Order: sequence, then structure tokens, then C-alpha cells
Amino acid sequence: MEIKISVPTSLSDITLREYKQYERIINTNDKDEYSERFINTKMVEIFCGITYEQASAMTLVDFERIVVQLYDILQETPKLVRRFKMGDSEFGFIPDLERMTFGEYVDLDTYIHDMSNIEKAMAVLYRPIKYKSKEKYEIYPYEGDLYHDAMLNMPMSAVVSSILFFYHLGIDLSNAMMNSSEVEDPALLAQLRALGKSGTGINPYTPSLKEILGDLML
Repeated sequence: MEIKISVPTSLSDITLREYKQYERIINTNDKDEYSERFINTKMVEIFCGITYEQASAMTLVDFERIVVQLYDILQETPKLVRRFKMGDSEFGFIPDLERMTFGEYVDLDTYIHDMSNIEKAMAVLYRPIKYKSKEKYEIYPYEGDLYHDAMLNMPMSAVVSSILFFYHLGIDLSNAMMNSSEVEDPALLAQLRALGKSGTGINPYTPSLKEILGDLML
């Protein structure tokens, strides 16, 4: 029996929830002798929204074509996603980093290093847009765990691009601080140092996420 499936064409078509399912499969099966076959079948199941049996029943040509396409997608390094739609709401990337509160920073720095809880960091970086005018917008204040579950449905393009953004921001800020003495405000200097530390500390991610981010993480 033929079935029609929807194959993702970019990271925007894969949700954080789906990626975390896929990563759990990798982490629990990577040492098995036949793990690659099983992981590939589960990847097609999870990302294409079909059953394991349906994935297994595909022709070899179709199955391998989809697996290659999915692996290519997982290697994408997208530009920063500033806004995305989720349900009836539009979420926006925090527009002014200088206005980040200490509480926001603590949660971001705590969870951006932990893929098992990465949605908590994403809830700091992305929030519903309160109002917008052309390209400018204002997001709602941070409210802790209010959007943790909702962020599991966000696109992986936003997750990966925001991690990359802070990784490069950390390097740029660290270099700027070592080569400049222009920052005189102690509070701003402390914040820059904190962000720099956060950016350069992104190495402890799981191997599967490193594959997504490529050599930029190394």
C-alpha cells in the first residue's frame, strides 16, 4: 500500500520536540551493532510523521533518499531566526540584549549548555510579540517557566541559529574586551564578560548537536 508522507526540506520543518526524540534514540542506541539502521528508521519515523512499520516498508531507494535528505538538513547552519509563528502567536528574538535582566541571564546561562533542557533557554531568547511596526517589535516580559512546554514546538532553525549567534557573540565580545579599554561602566562590563563566558562555553553539547552545528562548535 502506497502512503504519502511529508518530508522536511529545512530545519524550519523540524520541531525541537522532534529533535529531542531523535537525540534520545541516538543516546540510547549508539553502541548497538546495528544501531545505524535502527536510528535511520526512527529518524524517518520521527521527522516524517509516520510509523516505524511504514518507514520500514519503504523501498530501499526511497528510504535512502529520505535519509540522505534528512542528514543534509541536520547539517544546516541557518542565519539568526528573529521571528517565527507558532500556533496563533508570533515569537520574537529578544530585541535588546543590553536590557536583559539578571534573572534572564541566569536562566539562559544555566540551560543553554543543556540540550535536555534547551527549551528553558529558548523561552528566555524568544517570547510572544506584544506589538510590532514593520521590522521592529516588542516582546512580552520574561515569566520564567510560562513558555517552556510551548517552546518544544518551535522550529529547530531558531534553536540552532540562536545558539550559533551566542557562540559567535561570545567570541567577539571576548576578543573586544581583551583589545579594548573603552568600556567604563562596571555593570555593562560585567554583563559583557558574562555573555562572553556563555558564548565560549558552548562546547559541552552532545555529539549529535555538534553535528548540527558543524565545525563552528569546535
